[in-house]
Amino acid sequence: MISNFLVKSFIKNSEDIKDSKVRKAYGTLGGIVGIVINIILFLIKFFVGLFVGSIAISADAFNNLSDAASSIITIIGFKMADKPADAEHPFGHGRIEYLSALLVAFLVMLVGIQFVKSSFERIMNPTEVKFEMVPFILLLISIGFKYWLSRFNKFIGNKIDSGALKASAADALGDVFTSSTVVISFLSAKFTTFPIDGYIGMLVALAILYAGFSLVKETLNPLLGEAPDPELVNEIYERLLKYPNVTGVHDLIVHNYGPGRIIASVHAEIPSDINIMEIHNIIDTAEREISKDLNIHLVIHMDPICVMTEEIQETWNYIASVLRKYEQIESMHDFRIVGEKEKKNLIFDIVLNSAKAGNKKDIDNLVENIKKDIRKEHPQYNCIITVDFDYMG
Repeated sequence: MISNFLVKSFIKNSEDIKDSKVRKAYGTLGGIVGIVINIILFLIKFFVGLFVGSIAISADAFNNLSDAASSIITIIGFKMADKPADAEHPFGHGRIEYLSALLVAFLVMLVGIQFVKSSFERIMNPTEVKFEMVPFILLLISIGFKYWLSRFNKFIGNKIDSGALKASAADALGDVFTSSTVVISFLSAKFTTFPIDGYIGMLVALAILYAGFSLVKETLNPLLGEAPDPELVNEIYERLLKYPNVTGVHDLIVHNYGPGRIIASVHAEIPSDINIMEIHNIIDTAEREISKDLNIHLVIHMDPICVMTEEIQETWNYIASVLRKYEQIESMHDFRIVGEKEKKNLIFDIVLNSAKAGNKKDIDNLVENIKKDIRKEHPQYNCIITVDFDYMG
């Protein structure tokens, strides 16, 4: 309820999430709310930690301070990612959002390393932690603030599909658990003199390190080139196959240049005997409509497919039976027979599973083995085989 109120109050045209300015406004709002909440929490926990002499509470305080710094970086990242394309970056600056999230992750890990050291020193040289009711209540209130912040970041992160904000939500939820552990540590000081504070501080520090590592991994994936969203892949396939005379789809490749900046290319199979101008108009229409509806830039290549004859059908069936013997082959496409009488080329593409394909030598051997199998039954054909890979994960 509060989340909706903030969004409607501070973001104009909040439902138009495809607009880059609206997306930037969401990121800025998330960052500002994060800064305010985390600075309040830092001040509460820092003074409580000083007052009661708890390294665990102090570690948690500086974790909140690093979260505030993360929110500042998030705002800067959204602002820079919104810069338009230029000569040096023709696809825009959207990946800066990922880089800012990566910087946040390293800051989180730096805080964790620092407090591993501080907690170890406290274990080696324990000091008394004084339990006080007012600081205890303040810590409970801080957990409530952090839980709300996690829900808020998740709400706006899902709204605009932002990895940076979703990561902030996960980080804030992790902080709820670490802060709860700190509260338990503080409460235990009332009943025991065992130096549990240093050990809990170590657990909090390790949790912070793990959160930072998880953020690094999550942020690196789109920068390195992860497999695209399966829902997007299915949506492109299903929509394209609804257009007249498109009989098949293959070789879809999706490039992610940042949120809302996706470029995709795909091959559409069409009958070879159809009027070229007619199918060109259909493909142009499909490019425009799918690009607009899915907020991507789609390029469609036309692949003419031979009209089925008895020879083509019989040969296709045999080739399919041969390829089924090789587990690394996922599919075949662009099948055609070119030539006349004894001079005929049998041309087709095979799609390999990247995880099972092996190295270049393995792939070359695979192609030669397929050709040998085909020559046993059809020695009249010269086989021309193109190897493709499955880029959809």
